[in-house]
Amino acid sequence: MNLEYLGLYQNQITGSMPKTLGRLQSIQDMQIFDNKLSGTLPQEFGDLISLVRLGLSRNSLSGPLPANICSGDRFQYLDVSFNMFNGPIPSSLKTCTSLVRIDIRSNKLTGDISRHFGVYPQLTKMRLASNRLSGHISPNIGACTQLTVLNLAQNMITGSIPPFLSKLSNLVYLSLDYNHLTGEIPPEICTLNNLYSLNLSSNQLFGSIPTQIKKLSNLGYLDISGNRLSELIPEELGACMKLQSLKINNNNFSGNLPAAIGNLAALQIMLDVSNNNLSGVLPQQLGKLEMLEYLNLSHNQFSGSIPSSFASIVSLSTLDVSYNDLEGPVPTARLLQNASASWFLPNKGLCGNFSGMPPCYSTPIAAHKKGKILGFLLPIVLVMGFVIVAAIVIIILTRKKRNPQESVTAEARDLFSVWNFDGRLAFDDIVRATEDFDDKYIIGTGGYGKVYKAQLQDGQLVAVKKLHQTEEELNDERRFRSEMEILTQIRQ
Repeated sequence: MNLEYLGLYQNQITGSMPKTLGRLQSIQDMQIFDNKLSGTLPQEFGDLISLVRLGLSRNSLSGPLPANICSGDRFQYLDVSFNMFNGPIPSSLKTCTSLVRIDIRSNKLTGDISRHFGVYPQLTKMRLASNRLSGHISPNIGACTQLTVLNLAQNMITGSIPPFLSKLSNLVYLSLDYNHLTGEIPPEICTLNNLYSLNLSSNQLFGSIPTQIKKLSNLGYLDISGNRLSELIPEELGACMKLQSLKINNNNFSGNLPAAIGNLAALQIMLDVSNNNLSGVLPQQLGKLEMLEYLNLSHNQFSGSIPSSFASIVSLSTLDVSYNDLEGPVPTARLLQNASASWFLPNKGLCGNFSGMPPCYSTPIAAHKKGKILGFLLPIVLVMGFVIVAAIVIIILTRKKRNPQESVTAEARDLFSVWNFDGRLAFDDIVRATEDFDDKYIIGTGGYGKVYKAQLQDGQLVAVKKLHQTEEELNDERRFRSEMEILTQIRQ
């Protein structure tokens, strides 16, 4: 039979692959993908020397691939992805230099990629993801300079990311995620000007993001999540103006979130910086990401309030700021009307019109001013209170320790006050001052009695009249007046 093309794809064909298909010596293109075939692939398929294209993807085929699957020198396209093939990589593939595309994704194939693959000058797409491949990325892959797609994700590849990948100048998609890669991100790969998608997530990479990343002007998808990357997020990341999705979550980045991230106007799918050690206030510039649908800032140490500019992100459907130190109102956005409180809690003091959250009782401006006023007045009030209390204590102690002589002086000075007069004290003081009314202190004598000069304890000089016992019997007004004149002439 001289059959050259067989197309049975996208049907409901069941059963196993017949061995008779391996006898079609003239067959060049066989497409039986997207069916329900099971069983093994007959070894006779290794005898198809004229075969150029083989498409068996999306079936349930199992067992090993024929060792001589690339028996001719014309074989270019191999797609056995999304099956259950196991066993080693066919040995014939290493010398199959005519290969243009190879896709063995999502199987259980084993082998060392550094030994089972050669140099393919015409290879444009190499998809080996989701197998059990091991080893390190060999220079042979770096020599496939026509590659536009290199997908080695979800294997057990070890070692570091080799700088020689920078030789793949036509590379558009590079996926090395979910392996065991270590070391730093080589700055050399930032010279891949055509690179659109870079996925290095879920490895053991450390160090920082190279500042040379700004050279990836066509980068639209960047995922470096799930590593051990640290230090600051470089401002240069904001120069990747075509980024639509940025995932740097689950690392050890610290410091502020660069305001330059707000320059990524094309960012639409997601921005995820969760589970890091980022701190500081959230930049207002993030509000410029008007097309962004998913924003995750959770599990960091951000403080301050959520910028009011977030209300400008009209496409936002998910905003997760939980597990931070944020406070104040959550900006209202139309697409967040049915938001879950778990996106905002716990935090220091967020409030908003969402189920499970405390309502806001004041505007952000009023709350801010109130906080500033309290912060200004509280220290002053405390200091004044302390001064007043201290002054009262000092006054009380001073009065208690007053000199007894001062008390006596004050009392004597006020001895004859109408309000404080004490007859007994006054008489005793006068008796002492006149030595019991000795005649030597007499300064005048009248019909009513004698006038004495007395100097009191506080130094005051006074005139004291001692009346006769018969004073009540005298009624001569003139004598009384003359005695008053004598009293008015006394000088200290």
